[in-house]
Formats: sequence, C-alpha cells, structure tokens
Amino acid sequence: MLVGDFKFLDMMKMRKNENVSLYHCRIMTRKLIWIFLWLIVGAECRKANAERAFSLQTGGSVSVPCHYDRKYIQHKKYWCYDARAAYNFCSILAYANETKGKVSVMDHPDQSLFTVTMRNLQDQDTGTYWCAVEIEGILNVDVTEQLYLTVKSVPDVSVGSSSVSGDEGGKISVQCLYSSAYKKTHKQWCRYKDKMCYTSQSSSVQISDDERESFTVLMSGLMLNDSGWYYCSVGHLQAPVQLTVTETATTDYFPTHATLIPKNHSQTPSGEEQHLKMWLPLLVLLLLMILVTLATKTLRQKLKKHNFKITYEKPDKACPKPASKDDSVDPECGVMYSSVIKLHHTKACRPVCEEDNVLYSSVCKQN
Repeated sequence: MLVGDFKFLDMMKMRKNENVSLYHCRIMTRKLIWIFLWLIVGAECRKANAERAFSLQTGGSVSVPCHYDRKYIQHKKYWCYDARAAYNFCSILAYANETKGKVSVMDHPDQSLFTVTMRNLQDQDTGTYWCAVEIEGILNVDVTEQLYLTVKSVPDVSVGSSSVSGDEGGKISVQCLYSSAYKKTHKQWCRYKDKMCYTSQSSSVQISDDERESFTVLMSGLMLNDSGWYYCSVGHLQAPVQLTVTETATTDYFPTHATLIPKNHSQTPSGEEQHLKMWLPLLVLLLLMILVTLATKTLRQKLKKHNFKITYEKPDKACPKPASKDDSVDPECGVMYSSVIKLHHTKACRPVCEEDNVLYSSVCKQN
C-alpha cells in the first residue's frame, strides 16, 4: 500500500470520529432543550393533564370525593401529594380513616368512595394530588386519579355552600361563583358518580347564568338516589358540592270520631273488615245484655204466679199397722200437719202475718 493511501485512511477515521462527537452533542442538546422546556411549562402541562382541577381560597378548606370500583372495598386507600406531578415519587399524606395534620381521609364503602378533607389551605399547598387505591404485589400498580389544587386569595371558581340538603320530592338551589375571566366559559352542573353533566334546562335541573360572576342550579323533584357528590364546572375547574336527600315522613291514616279512615283513599274491603272487627265485640255485648234482660223478666213472671207456700211437719210417733180393715186408727198417731200460707204482695207483710192466713189440714199416713 502506498503512503498516500495511508493518509487517506487516516483522514476518513478522523472524519468519522468528528461525526460521532457531533451526534452525541446533538443528543445532549436536545435533552437540555427538553429539560428547559419542562421547567418552563411543566406546571401548566401538569395542570392540563390533571383529571380534576380545583381553585381554592387561602385559609379555607375543601372536601374532595374519590370514587373507586366496588371490588376494591377491602383495599387500602390513601391521599398522596407531589409537586413534580410524578406519582411514583409522591408522598402519602394520610390513609383512609385517619387524620394527619390538617388532612383527614374517611372511607365510605357503602358509597364506593372515600373523602379527603384539607383545612387551613396555604399557597404552598398548590400542586398535584392523587386519590389512590393500594394494590398489593410487586408487579401490580395502584389505582390512581390525578387532581390539581391551586390555592390563591381569590379563587376562580367556588360555591356558596359545599353541602346542601333537601327533602324527598322537594328542591334545592346551589349558587356557583366564578371570576370575571370566566364569564364566557362553558358552565355545567355534573355528578361525580356517573359523570353526567347538565348544560341546559331539563325537567329536574335548571341552570341560569346571570353573567355577573355567578350561575344558579335548581334541582326539583328530588329522589333519594339523587344523594351524592356534584360539582359546578366552569371550563376545566370544578367546585365540589355534597347533596343529601332525606326521606319524607308520611302518615297513611288520620283519626276521626270513631274510626280510622285512609287519607285520600276510598273505602276498600280491607277497611270494611277493620270496621267489622271493631264493631263485633260491641254487638256481642249488646246481645248478651238483651238475653240477660229477657231471662230476668221471665223469672220475675214465674215468681209472681206462685203466691202460696206449703210447709210440712213430721208425725210425733209412728202408728202400728192395723190387724184388719175394720180396726180403727188412733187419731193421735201418724198424723202429719201441713200449713198452706197465702203470700201477700205487700212488702210490709212477712210470709205469715196473722193466724187467719193459716189453714190447717190433717193427713193420716198408713204404714
């Protein structure tokens, strides 16, 4: 090989090394650019990617519902925070059914949700949070939902009251407040459970926007299953509201003078049976009184017919049996006396008042 050929090969190697160095420089430059952009717009990106965003007032408090699938009822739930919006590096603030500092987490298995309450909010509380359900196992990933909280002196979206209640069949009213920057923003009333939103008038929900930094939600004809968590939605911001519908106590009957008559109902066979059961003891008692009266009257009539009383006296001594028919009978032996007394109807007279009322008779008893 000639000397010129060696020089050519050396030049090619040098160019190759230069190309490799330039390639690595370009890669490093791109990485630095991406890091720089992430630092500049990272907060806005995290805000936009959050499933839910809240604007809260400094010094205030908030209650946030976190729904989960019923199959996770027995799993641990927790509230997690990380300002860098990286779930893998978030810090667990509190588990379900415990309070740590100004954070309380309460699990409601019957509703398939747990609520997080944060008190005395400050500007440094602004950041990304996570509703999380713990899934055991090294290769398993926890079930999470991302939220972004912004704490400021004047919130962009809020509600007059975060908790309202109404009776079954009644109505409730919720006032949703927003800043002037959101006057032309789309507004809705939504339910967390099924993410159903109302944007226009309906038979049960009416929304009226005065375009002066507030709109009002009116729910009528409330039912028990309307209870739950709702939120005023203004653009990407939400303001949570808890609705509780209580059952109305109703009475089917009201008292009258003698009976109970169904309210707003016509007489039914069951009502007739109830009347019959109530009157039957009275009828039986009346019948017994009539029978007693008749028996008493009949007894009195029988007693009035018997105006005489007969008494008997035994003989002083027994008489011997006569030998023949012609033998005479001793008048003093075997004689039994009887008294027939006539009863008077006057109360003053006793059974035997005078001797004139006594009749004597002799009866001879033959042995």
